[in-house]
Amino acid sequence: MATGAWTLLGLSLICGGAGQQSEVDTLREALKLMQEQFREQQALMEEQSKLIESLEGIAQSALNRSSQSIGSNYVSQVVFDATVASFNATDDSYAGAMDSIWILMCGSLVMFMHAGFAMLETGCCRAKNAQNVLMKNVVNVCVGTLGWWMFGWGLAYGGPVIDKRLENGVIGTKQFFSAGFLTFTDDGKINPFADGSNTSLALSWFFQWAFCTCGATIVSGGVAERVKSPTYAAFAFFMTSFIYPVIVASTWGYGWLNDVVDVGYMDFAGSGVVHLCGGVSALAGTVLLGPRKGRWERPEEFEAHNLPLVVFGTFALWFGWYGFNPGSTLSLHTKESGALAAQVAMTTTLSAGTGGIAVFLIRYAILRKYDVGGLCNGILAGLVSITAACATVESHSAVAIGLIGAFVYQGASMLLQKIKIDDPVDAVPVHCFCGMWSCIATALFDWGQGFDHYHGWSGFSCKQNPDGSCMTGAGGKAIGAQL
Repeated sequence: MATGAWTLLGLSLICGGAGQQSEVDTLREALKLMQEQFREQQALMEEQSKLIESLEGIAQSALNRSSQSIGSNYVSQVVFDATVASFNATDDSYAGAMDSIWILMCGSLVMFMHAGFAMLETGCCRAKNAQNVLMKNVVNVCVGTLGWWMFGWGLAYGGPVIDKRLENGVIGTKQFFSAGFLTFTDDGKINPFADGSNTSLALSWFFQWAFCTCGATIVSGGVAERVKSPTYAAFAFFMTSFIYPVIVASTWGYGWLNDVVDVGYMDFAGSGVVHLCGGVSALAGTVLLGPRKGRWERPEEFEAHNLPLVVFGTFALWFGWYGFNPGSTLSLHTKESGALAAQVAMTTTLSAGTGGIAVFLIRYAILRKYDVGGLCNGILAGLVSITAACATVESHSAVAIGLIGAFVYQGASMLLQKIKIDDPVDAVPVHCFCGMWSCIATALFDWGQGFDHYHGWSGFSCKQNPDGSCMTGAGGKAIGAQL
């Protein structure tokens, strides 16, 4: 617009022949136009000046707020480190609480298995001995508890353990009578945690106690109807105080088998440590005691007297096995441990179902009749067969393990009858022979890539070399360790 005014003025000066009056009018119009343009420019400049002042005010206000925020939120390194440590402590506390809930629940399920053992054994035996069988099962738990507290835990887990290696490689030498479970500080406080752990020793004691007494109860079924209660009570005390703990120390207690042939003995939930130990003890007991009077002369008198109790006991044991196997993850505060527990539950279920139906069909093919007792023992055979390998095999492998376990059980049961070893509840075929099969199956069916890699205790990861690479040639070593 300013350019147009100056142009109009220039033309008026050039065109002088139009008359003096015309020139004056033209100049006036040009000046008016220039004045209007000037006022517009002035108004625009004032508006821009106000906008600039407003922006400066906003910027200053933001700067002031930023300065206040910096002054209030920025802390020293000491305060920052203390805050981070507090967050970590809170997270560790929550993890410890989750693990404690998990282990307490699973330990309680394992303890409930005693009800299953009692019902199963009572149903399999003759009615006249029902009270004696029940009493032995209850006495076993009570006496076994005292044995585990006095000597068992100390020999099994008492340590000292240095770099995940039991010092003498054979037995623990501390923490008898739960000594050292609690630490008393100078200011009168009590620390229930040991070696920086987020769970207490009492928690581990409870969970492992449930396993220990179950191992002793296996023997009760094998020697049923032939041993006096005081004698069995003495054996149960010795079993839970010395026999079972020494086996645990060599394996789960970081003893000499923990790193044998570089890969170590793998038994995730106790096919060897618990079931094989109890099964071998039952075999020794029933051989020493001999058969019940008339067992081979009048076999029809020794049939199970109460199948409902047998079935109930089987389901109780199967239910408790979900504490036995998934609970052996020993933690549940990460998504990985949760996934592993779920995998264990699935493989346990598949093997149990496969073992049960396989023995049921085998018995039908042999006897040409339905055998409910065989079906129940087949389920237990499948459960024992998968227990060592439940965390390191895929679902189809679990089915195969349960199927082979069914044939192992049936063959062992027929063998004992052939050589006239009297086992009223087939404790030896289920726990001893299927326990041995499970230890071997752990190496044969490990879900490592091919037979060259081995996972074992590493779970979802492969067994690694010191440099972090997967160990090769580990399959053969694993079989050697399991044997």
